[in-house]
Amino acid sequence: MTDLSPGLRRATDRQILLPRSSKAGPLALPPAVPQLHELESIETVAGEIAAAATVTGPRHATISCIIPCYNEQDTIADVIKSILAQTRMPDVIHVIINNTDDDTPEIARTFAGKHTRTIKGDVFETVVHVHDMGVNPDKKVGALNYGYFLSRGFDYVLGVDGDTTLARDTVERLELEMTDDPRIGGLSAIYSIDKGRIKGAMARFLVAGQRAQFAAFNMDNLLRGRNMAVLGGQCSLFNMRALETVMIRHHQQAPWVRDSEVEDSKLSLQIKDAGYSTKISASARAFVGPMTNLRALHGQQVKWNFGAIDLFWPGQRGDNKGQPMHPNLRLRWYENISMAFNIASRLGFLLLLMAAISIHAFVFNPIWLIPPAVAMLLNFRLALSMKDKSASDLLYAVLALPAELYMFIRMGHFVSAWAQFLAKSDQDNWAAQANAEKGKGSAYVMPLIVLIAILGGGIFAWTQQSVSVQSAILSLGWPILYIATIAQTVFMLRKLVRRHRGFLV
Repeated sequence: MTDLSPGLRRATDRQILLPRSSKAGPLALPPAVPQLHELESIETVAGEIAAAATVTGPRHATISCIIPCYNEQDTIADVIKSILAQTRMPDVIHVIINNTDDDTPEIARTFAGKHTRTIKGDVFETVVHVHDMGVNPDKKVGALNYGYFLSRGFDYVLGVDGDTTLARDTVERLELEMTDDPRIGGLSAIYSIDKGRIKGAMARFLVAGQRAQFAAFNMDNLLRGRNMAVLGGQCSLFNMRALETVMIRHHQQAPWVRDSEVEDSKLSLQIKDAGYSTKISASARAFVGPMTNLRALHGQQVKWNFGAIDLFWPGQRGDNKGQPMHPNLRLRWYENISMAFNIASRLGFLLLLMAAISIHAFVFNPIWLIPPAVAMLLNFRLALSMKDKSASDLLYAVLALPAELYMFIRMGHFVSAWAQFLAKSDQDNWAAQANAEKGKGSAYVMPLIVLIAILGGGIFAWTQQSVSVQSAILSLGWPILYIATIAQTVFMLRKLVRRHRGFLV
C-alpha cells in the first residue's frame, strides 16, 4: 500500500470522484444531510452508506498505472516518458516485467523513484516502481493481475502495454470521461499504429494496412454509441469497483483469467455482464507498436482471431460458457461473417476467371469495376478520418492494390485461426506470437500454401470435366458470385454514406 492509496473499499462504499483537470464541468453533488435522512424513510439505505456520504465529501480520483512488459527494451523508455509527460500523471506507475531476457529491467529502473511535474499551477506527483517477476507461467495475464493487487485502494487502474505510447493528454481525457459517467466500467483509448522509425517497403506496407485495420475497427465502435467490444490492453482505464464486481460474480481470484487467448475480450464481456458499460474514448489516443514483418503479424492476428472465436462457443477452455449473442460479440460476428464473404467472393472470382479464360469464354464487363471502386472510396474516406493521416495512408487507399493484398493476408489469418479451432489444437498462441516476433516459426506461409493448393486442385478438377459440365459450372457459378458481390457492395455503400459525426480515428 502506497501513501497515495486511500485504503481498501467495501463494495457498498459510495463516493463522488473528481478529475484533476480544469476542463471538468459542473458536478452534481449528493443531497445534503437532512435530505439524505428523508431519503432513508423512502428507500432502505445501509447505515454505513449513509455514514460515508455524510462524513466524506468529493475528492480527486486516484489512478494506478500498470505496464506489463515482455522483452520491451526498444520501447519501454518511450512508453514511460510518454506517461511522465502527461497533463495528468497517474498517481503511481508499476512497471511489471515477466519472462524477459533482454535489458528491459535495467532501462526501466532508470526511471524508478519519485517524479514531480507542475502543469498550470497544479502539482502532480507520481512514483515509478519496477517489478521483475522473472519466469511467470501466466505471462501477460500474470503481470496484469500482479499489477491489480498492487493497485488495490486506487479508484482506477490504467493498463498500458510496454510498446504503447500515449498522447500527452490521454490520461486526462480518460479520467474526465470516466468520472463524468460512473456507469463506465472500462474505457479504451483510440488506438493507432505508431508509424515512426519504419524502414523497408514491406514494413511500410504492413504498417499502412494495420493503420487502416485499426481505423476501421475504431470507427465502427465509435459509431455504435461508442460501445467498445474489446477493452484492449494497449491503453484502457478500468474502474476498480467494476473489476472487484467481476471477481465476485465470477468467483475469480483476479480480474484477468489465464484460460483465454484474449484476456481483454473476456474481461470486457464480464464487465458488461456486471452491469457496467465498456466504452471507447471520443478523443484520448494511444499509439501501438506495429508488426513489421509477415511472421510477427501472423502470430498476433491468429491469436486475436482464435481468441474471438473461442468466446463464441461454450466449454472450450476453463469456465468459458460461451455467449454467442452477447452484445459485445455482435461486432465480432459481423467481422467473421464479412471475412467469410470476402474469402468466398475472391476465391470464387479467381477460380471462375481462370475457368472462363481456359475455354475462351470470358467477356469483360465494366460492372465488375464497381465493387473495387466502392471499396477504394470507402478506404479513402476512412483514411481522411484519421487524425494523424499521412501521404502513405492516402496512397494505400487510393491505389487499391495494397489494400487488396492486405485483405488476402488477413484472410490467411482468419483461415488459420478457424482451422486451429476446428482441429481442437492445444497450441499456445501466446508462445507462438512471442516466437514469431523473435523471427521463429514458419506458420505464416501456410495460408499461401493452402491458397496455391486450392487453386491447383481447382484447375486440375476443371481440366477433367467435359465441355458441357464446364459450361454448366460457369452458368451457375457466375450468377451466385453476382449475388454475393452485390450484397457486399451494398454493405460497403452503406458504410460509405454513413455520417462519421465528427469522430476522428
